[in-house]
Amino acid sequence: MNTKALYAACLFAALNICTLSARAESNVQPHTYTYGSHLDIQKVLSLTEDAEPTCGVVNAHMTYLDSAGHTQALDYRKFSDNCSNQN
Repeated sequence: MNTKALYAACLFAALNICTLSARAESNVQPHTYTYGSHLDIQKVLSLTEDAEPTCGVVNAHMTYLDSAGHTQALDYRKFSDNCSNQN
C-alpha cells in the first residue's frame, strides 16, 4: 500500500470517529425543560442557541450525558448571549 493511500485511509477513519458523536446526538429525542424538571446532568456535550442579533429570549438546545452515561437532549429558553455584551 503506498503512502498516499495509507494517509487517505487514516484520514477517513479519523473523520468517521469524529462524526460518531454527532450521529449519536441525532438519534436522541429532546425533552423540553419546564420549571421544576429534575435534571440529571453528568457532562455537557454541546450547547447551541438560535441566532439573535439583539438581546432577547431565544430557543436553546443542550446535549449531555446523564449519570448512567446515556446521551440526553434538552430544549429550553434563555436570554441570548448578546445580552451579556450589553450594559
